[in-house]
Amino acid sequence: MDFLFHTWHWSITGFLIASIMLTLNYFGKVFGMSSNLRTLCTMAGADKFADFFKFDTKTQYWNLMVILGAMIGGFVAVHFMSDPSNVSINPQTITQLQAMGFDAPNGKLLPDAMFGVQVFESPKMILILLFGGLLIGFGSRYAGGCTSGHAIAGMSNLQRQSLKAVIGFFVGGLLMTHFILPLIF
Repeated sequence: MDFLFHTWHWSITGFLIASIMLTLNYFGKVFGMSSNLRTLCTMAGADKFADFFKFDTKTQYWNLMVILGAMIGGFVAVHFMSDPSNVSINPQTITQLQAMGFDAPNGKLLPDAMFGVQVFESPKMILILLFGGLLIGFGSRYAGGCTSGHAIAGMSNLQRQSLKAVIGFFVGGLLMTHFILPLIF
């Protein structure tokens, strides 16, 4: 039973994700988080302002459960499955974070100064979050889906468009991490 309350090995979670993708493919469903935002916007009345939001939301109600599952799963993972002893961050990464003014994550994957509640105390960080959110929204719309949709669903269906998008996500992440992030902080 102790196994359930620690971080699972990648082979187990990978097998579970693959099983879910095969099941969705069998039933003709396509997974993606950004499509949930489109569904929620349509339900809120955005279809009155843009043709993009004009579609039958009833076909996507099942996908809204993904949001609920992600929230519940995140809560369970943080409060019941967090084991800081198995988080191993490269010492060079910690040194680079400290050079930008961030303390070591201390057993967490993300530093509190960048991802904690105190972020909302800094106008600079609020602007970074808002601008980053706009870029992510534009990027996922421009790419025809988000990272989860392309990397998990599209790649499992061997879609060339998803391969291009995933390569773009990684290149963009590397550029951001190594060149832009140090300039911001």
